[in-house]
Amino acid sequence: MLHIKTIEEGLDIFKALGSEVRISIIKLLTESGGMSMNELATQLNITNGALTNHIKKLEECHLITVVNETHGHGNIKKCVTQLDKILVEVNNKEDLKNIYETEIRVGQYSDYEIYPTCGLATAHHLVGEVDDSRFFGHSDRFNAEILWFTRGHVEYIIPNLLPRNQKIDQISLSVELGSEAPGINEIWPSDINFHLNGKWIGMWTSPGDFGEVKGIFTPDWWFPNWNQYGLLKLITINNKGTFVDGLKVSDMTINHFDMDYQSPIKFRFSVPEDAEHVGGLTIYGKSFGNYNHDINVRIHYSPFAQKNESEA
Repeated sequence: MLHIKTIEEGLDIFKALGSEVRISIIKLLTESGGMSMNELATQLNITNGALTNHIKKLEECHLITVVNETHGHGNIKKCVTQLDKILVEVNNKEDLKNIYETEIRVGQYSDYEIYPTCGLATAHHLVGEVDDSRFFGHSDRFNAEILWFTRGHVEYIIPNLLPRNQKIDQISLSVELGSEAPGINEIWPSDINFHLNGKWIGMWTSPGDFGEVKGIFTPDWWFPNWNQYGLLKLITINNKGTFVDGLKVSDMTINHFDMDYQSPIKFRFSVPEDAEHVGGLTIYGKSFGNYNHDINVRIHYSPFAQKNESEA
């Protein structure tokens, strides 16, 4: 998912989508799962030269990506879509002065209980051995930029460095997630649950463990038959409920927590053993997947309401 917070921020993307040919390209790639340049040109009845210009515009906006695949005696360029959805905030009136942002590395979890298949890796190597949960306690796990497990949980402490005398109005996390299947499986649903300070706030069902196409930022040393990328999800809890990509998933609100500048903030990702779909979890960081960031956190805050004399 691509989150566009202002109209101005999305201008280049809107221009790229302002073409019937480019809309047709995205539709064909979405329906097929990916096509070569020659296949696209044939389907659209245009020359390869004309197609190249359209592909370049879509690539520049990160709407699609072009990967090289080996077939027979040579390589072919295959085009694939990079996004599952685009969220545009048309009426964004948030006060940027009252927002605290931070980033958490995938390996900086504070608590875990996981079960194989499992593993974690830095940008350069695996941490210990795969399918051995003991290595989730290894000192090198702080540098991990991808982790995966079949069921269980990982929990992160979100730094709370808000100014004094402020209350928390909204917490949002942007993170690339996917399922965890032995090897890869494009259709492998998993019920990924979210908890805030020990309370369940919502769930999102990942459709699969994606690996048929190499992740854009996944390093070259990574195994081609392992997880390659996930889907970028935006998890938000505010005074109206809990949302995933703008869709309400529960009635749990930020008011259930009464949080301020002194409150601990713990966020947990889990796949419980009694879930309908126990399909595991993969969390992607900067050096893996299709998005160049770790777990991004944004907290909206405001001053405590001042009591008037009659309330004092």
